[in-house]
Amino acid sequence: MTKELFDAGRIKSLFPIFKEKVCGEPLNYLDNAATSQKPRSVIERIHTFYSIQNSNVHRGVYQLSELASVEYEKARDKIVQFIGATKREEVIFTRGTTESINLVASSWGRSQIKPGDRIVVTRMEHHSNFVPWQSLAREVGAEFKIVELTSDCRIDLKTFESALNSRTKIVALPQMSNATGVINPITELTSIAKKVGARVLVDAAQSTPHLLVDLTKLGDIDFLCFSGHKTFGPTGIGVLWGKEELLNEMPPYQFGGDMIESVEDDSTTWNALPWKFEAGTPNIAGVIGLGAAVDFLERYDRTDIHNHESRLGSYLLEKLLLEPGIRVLGPQDPEMKGPVVSFELDGVHSHDLATYIDRFGICIRAGHHCAQPLLRKFGFQSTSRVSAAFYNTQDDIDRFLDGISKARKYFHGK
Repeated sequence: MTKELFDAGRIKSLFPIFKEKVCGEPLNYLDNAATSQKPRSVIERIHTFYSIQNSNVHRGVYQLSELASVEYEKARDKIVQFIGATKREEVIFTRGTTESINLVASSWGRSQIKPGDRIVVTRMEHHSNFVPWQSLAREVGAEFKIVELTSDCRIDLKTFESALNSRTKIVALPQMSNATGVINPITELTSIAKKVGARVLVDAAQSTPHLLVDLTKLGDIDFLCFSGHKTFGPTGIGVLWGKEELLNEMPPYQFGGDMIESVEDDSTTWNALPWKFEAGTPNIAGVIGLGAAVDFLERYDRTDIHNHESRLGSYLLEKLLLEPGIRVLGPQDPEMKGPVVSFELDGVHSHDLATYIDRFGICIRAGHHCAQPLLRKFGFQSTSRVSAAFYNTQDDIDRFLDGISKARKYFHGK
């Protein structure tokens, strides 16, 4: 398939929301680590489904239901190709990364983790990849081990290896940090984990919009999770990929609907994968919308996307570090991270800064970014976070930097 010429300005024109204004100013959206905007093709595909294709899936024998089922399963096949999977049975649709991780912790974790076993996470985890494992460890009497980071919030391979032992059953870690943008060497980390026989779960919520997430290049990982809404698709839809043999061994996460094969008075048998984990009526429009988002992304060379975002991230970090009173969380080397920067402006609370620059149409994140253990460890209560996507331009970054200068004058009088 021939890829389209990459042009960030043209790509932005394909997103209807960028025609809107905030406080009379053109929308400058720099909160992509929280959620991404949606291209017209995704919005229209969802509209088409509800307008002329709406029906439940896998239940009806009439034409409309069969059409909806075909479109739903086509989207699964798109995801298989998108992440480099080999079996469609291994792709499970969930509500998002959070539910995907909770599914694994609840189903695989409760059946496999025993008292005295070790669960390993890192200090950089989003709460969604921290709390489920922390809770499971308390529930079953396992050890919950946190891998500490370097002074610039990276994983040191030797420190990581020292946190693992023969009792380690699973390692859960992100491919890319939502708070700092740090990109982790998943292949190397997985190789270390496999030496002690541990399973590996990768939180790819942040990486799928920015990096080429290819299972054939991530090492021997066991589970991978991501969200549609961060990948230019709709909210309320996500993906869990897992090895077929593990998914077959895992008990169901929820009961009812299409996950059932047969119900007797005294017993029930489960449907085959992937439907075993898709109880009830699924988010059909969300799945089809996610398929459309994948189609949109596949129009462009992922290397072009990565290179553009790397340039934006480098420019943002370079200029921000020149601003007086700025303290950045994480690496100051743009080669180590995606286009995400969390920072503190001296004397200005992150909420105040975000509220102030909103009057100029600039949208950034403020708070702990669902990463309280990370921020607390490095002496931050909250930070402002700027996160770019492939539709952002250098002009967006310049407008943000101008907003910082205006905020400094407003709050400090200089």
